[in-house]
Amino acid sequence: MVTREQKVQIVKELVEKLADTQGIYIVDYEGITVEQAVELRSLFREKGIEYKVAKNTLIKRALKEDGKFEFPDEQLKGMSALILGKDDPVAPAKVLQEFFKKNDLPKLKGAIIDGQKFDGSQLKALAALPTRDDMMAAIVGSLGAPASGIVGSINAVIRDLAYLVEEVHKEKAA
Repeated sequence: MVTREQKVQIVKELVEKLADTQGIYIVDYEGITVEQAVELRSLFREKGIEYKVAKNTLIKRALKEDGKFEFPDEQLKGMSALILGKDDPVAPAKVLQEFFKKNDLPKLKGAIIDGQKFDGSQLKALAALPTRDDMMAAIVGSLGAPASGIVGSINAVIRDLAYLVEEVHKEKAA
């Protein structure tokens, strides 16, 4: 049995983890085998994603203390686990989607990403969002596009000038 002090410590730990979280997911992990749970945890760990299992009352208390995320009570029933996307709020959705394709578990109850709420049926939509790395690559690519256009224009002018000098040289030689 969990003592009152342990419950306070669990809530405190959850609140600390929620403080720098950009995206939070609540999943129903009922029916997951130990092997599947270990595999899922390792997939999350590889991506730097937190996966915490706690009693619903403790999760509610931590969410209330943090104040950033609000979930309806019906999403915090049954066996619940929190998935916290710190650096990339979309990465957990991609991991969940891939794992769900193979195992048909866990079930997404709800998610909040940058203040926008998603229900359990929107896992595919969440997984389709670009990750932080995808967005950074697109930004870097678009920043480089004008520069490469300028380089191409300069190279074209130099090429045309070289062609002109060569033609003038051929005319004078003839």
